[in-house]
Amino acid sequence: MSETHETAPARERRRFPGISSRAYEHPADRSALVTLRKLTGFDAVFKAISGLIPERSLRLLFLSDSVRVSDRQFQHLNDMLRDACHILDLEKVPSMYVTQDPQPNAMCIGMDAPIIVVTTGLVELLDEEEMRAVIGHEVGHALSGHAVYRTILLFLTNLALAVAWIPLGALAIRAIVAALMEWFRKSELSADRAGLLVGQDLRASMRGLMKLAGGNHLHEMNVDEFLKQAEEYEQGGDVRDSVLKILTVWGRTHPFTTVRAAQLKRWAESRDYQRIMDGHYPRREEDGSTSVSDAYTEAAAHYAGAAKNSRDPLLGLVRDIAGGAGDLGGRLRDTFRGGGGRGSGEGGGDDGNGGGGNGSSTPPPRDAQD
Repeated sequence: MSETHETAPARERRRFPGISSRAYEHPADRSALVTLRKLTGFDAVFKAISGLIPERSLRLLFLSDSVRVSDRQFQHLNDMLRDACHILDLEKVPSMYVTQDPQPNAMCIGMDAPIIVVTTGLVELLDEEEMRAVIGHEVGHALSGHAVYRTILLFLTNLALAVAWIPLGALAIRAIVAALMEWFRKSELSADRAGLLVGQDLRASMRGLMKLAGGNHLHEMNVDEFLKQAEEYEQGGDVRDSVLKILTVWGRTHPFTTVRAAQLKRWAESRDYQRIMDGHYPRREEDGSTSVSDAYTEAAAHYAGAAKNSRDPLLGLVRDIAGGAGDLGGRLRDTFRGGGGRGSGEGGGDDGNGGGGNGSSTPPPRDAQD
């Protein structure tokens, strides 16, 4: 049963009364969700699955086989959950459970009301401030309304395996799963931002992501070096590496941890983040007046800027082709013979086109966290 929060955060943090999820949502998250809803057959599938997924069964599953967070069980997590809801002004505090699983994960699911689940592996891996960012991440999913679509993805992924022997049925389901997976990856970038707004400690968010990548060995790791890995990943290699990145990302639910860290750091240093911290952000009361075209325009501007400034060799080649670069045949021949570094376009700025996945490539998709 959800409850209404009454307590203020454990320590002084900025609070964002009435904040709309639009304030922190990644442009690609919003546009991907809009596109998803326009996918042929998605509305019919959505309505059918909404009736097939029993909300009561989900809750009974965790109630019977996990530990519910409360004032008397995992109190420190309960305090952080209430803090996160207070900071993001989420009136109803979601139910939260700790489940036995050595894999560090968390997820926010549910059709009528969100349920947050964290694993014992995650609880044991992260310190208090790192965990605060994780819980803020999950509350961000709840505020954005992501839980419904994540639950449907969980259901469809399992269904796709069950009907794999039916060619046409499996193909239709896989198309929707693929679209959901693309949105899922983008929604993680949005939730990372929400986690930062709750924790208000960028270093803690960075530490959490490093721990997801390298385990509980902070004395052996360095945030700056970790971010250099993201830079090397985003700009390194030739066109063949760019193609491999696309293929590697295809079946994953989460962006890679280094890319998530780099994306979050860029946002933390942006004017948009500073404006939110100064109290200038979209309010929920204004959500009804926003338009789909605005979401597309913002996403298009984001992708255009990322493509223009990206150091990715494949995008560099595309820029050269679009610009009417001479000796196109020679460039393509050199590129795929290993000379992709030559003629791959100008360097560009510091805004890479982070993609990737940090979750398990096998179902169920779970929210590997910072």
